[in-house]
Amino acid sequence: MKQLILLLAGAALWMAEMPTPGKIDADHYLNYVKVLASEKMRGRGTGSKELETAAEMIAKEFKAAGLQPIGGSYFQRFPVTTQARLGGSNKLALQIDGKKETLEFEKEFIPLNFSSAGEVSGEVVFVGYGITAPEYNYDDYAGIDVKDKIVVFFRREPQETDDKSPFAGRVYTRHAQFDSKATNAKLHGAKAAIILSDVLSSGSGDMEKFARNAGPANVGIPFVMVKAETGEKLLEKAGKNLRDIYRDIDKDLKPRSAALPPSIHIALKADVRRVVKTVRNVVGYLPGETDEHVVVGAHYDHLGMGEQFSMAPSMIGKPHLGADDNASGSAGVIELARWMSAQPKPKRGVLFMTFAGEELGLLGSSYYVNHPILPIDKAIAMINMDMIGRIKDGRVFVGGTGTGANFADLLKQLPQPAGFQFDLSETAGYGSSDHTSFTTKQVPVLFFFSGLHGDYHKPSDTWEKINSKSAAQLLGYIGGAMQHLATDLPRPQYVRVLPPQSSHATGTSSSGGSGGYGPAFGSIPDFAEPPTGVRFADVREGTPAAKAGLKAGDIMVSFDGKKVQNLMDFTVLLRQKKPGDEVEVKVLRGGQTITAQVLLTARK
Repeated sequence: MKQLILLLAGAALWMAEMPTPGKIDADHYLNYVKVLASEKMRGRGTGSKELETAAEMIAKEFKAAGLQPIGGSYFQRFPVTTQARLGGSNKLALQIDGKKETLEFEKEFIPLNFSSAGEVSGEVVFVGYGITAPEYNYDDYAGIDVKDKIVVFFRREPQETDDKSPFAGRVYTRHAQFDSKATNAKLHGAKAAIILSDVLSSGSGDMEKFARNAGPANVGIPFVMVKAETGEKLLEKAGKNLRDIYRDIDKDLKPRSAALPPSIHIALKADVRRVVKTVRNVVGYLPGETDEHVVVGAHYDHLGMGEQFSMAPSMIGKPHLGADDNASGSAGVIELARWMSAQPKPKRGVLFMTFAGEELGLLGSSYYVNHPILPIDKAIAMINMDMIGRIKDGRVFVGGTGTGANFADLLKQLPQPAGFQFDLSETAGYGSSDHTSFTTKQVPVLFFFSGLHGDYHKPSDTWEKINSKSAAQLLGYIGGAMQHLATDLPRPQYVRVLPPQSSHATGTSSSGGSGGYGPAFGSIPDFAEPPTGVRFADVREGTPAAKAGLKAGDIMVSFDGKKVQNLMDFTVLLRQKKPGDEVEVKVLRGGQTITAQVLLTARK
């Protein structure tokens, strides 16, 4: 509470020091960044009390700028599964030839954070690396039945030190990811999966930290890590040597999977508890003369203490301050709100928003476009700012430029800040930030981004490194675009631009691609997943999904006869197909189950 009082007192001080109306002020902008990225905000993790403090501060600034609440509130509340926590009853026991051995929690075994909760026991199958990679002609599950068994496998992937390996050597493919391995095990029918620690390869052999790994909220089966010594013990009883198997697979890329004798039995309990919290988008409205409006937004959440998304794993547990990502964009929204409020009343209103949950998958913006406070068909354009505080050599990326029929003319007529170079090559309006949610609803978007840097997703992303002068110049440019859109520009006609099929930013990498992605499918996932299945935020024209009659809003529940619980299931299933395969897909649409035959094609 003391921190909250101090932070809000700081916000009140800023209001007393308001700069001249009508001017973008670099120092005032930087003050917002300083507070949002302060040590006291502890990284503004979604669901944290510090993010709530940030929401209150932003709402106060919206009110001070003269923005109106909508429906009596500056907040839009929505639920989020923010993280997982370990309960107190995690257990794992081996039974070999009737002799029971209980492993020590955290020292000898630990569930990973996307494990499902549950208690299982059963026979054991060793499945090498736990990989199915048809593009490399490699499958640890070929010819072996793991249905209702517990599978054990290595971490990483074969030939990891061989630069000539089809698995890309030291550069790990997607098959090495923990969530890929766990999902592959589930899709083959395993009821639990155990991954071995790293003592057999070039790694340190340490056990993973519970919160370190990114993945689905719940992979669907219990998934734990154990010390590799445990794996050695299990295989020794089966007459096999774990280290020899590891080396032999490296030599010839042939799986050495095998069912272990029935006398070997494992019982485990994964006590993993999901934390669901209510978080808030912050919303303020500047009315215009009509009911049309421009949306100006940025996400204000970051990584909190780092956890699974940190790019500095050794520093997990320290505040990841997120000055550039994305205090810089949120401060820009506040400053633009203050600036626009000082201008004459516009023809169209402007809806200023800061989103929660972006780092967990565009959750705040996805919630808004599916539960809009103002009619989404009255949103004539959306401007998104994400990481605008570290402009180097004047270079700024502007995305979505092809989504509005008159955007090219608009950007040409705006005075460009001296020394700036705008990269307009991304035209489709898709990317790993909140404008994507609006693109899927056919709202034209402009996305401003100053580029990645070495402090991305690290505690070192601090306010001292923000280039506030250049950010203020960019805000002046963005403010000009916003003012033209709100005042005198004809309503931009939405233009659907096909995103590059192999681009992760389009969302299509989750539905197939080259280089280990699988064949083309054509859906763009809604990252705010339903309780089960994968909802399509959009389906690209001319793709296999579109040709089969699949549509935006459909929820895929089955692919090629396999149940689809989440996006990772779909990713792994598609990755195991090849161009020319025809698969049966079942989707839910308006309460009905629709079955479609989809002919998969090669990526372009």
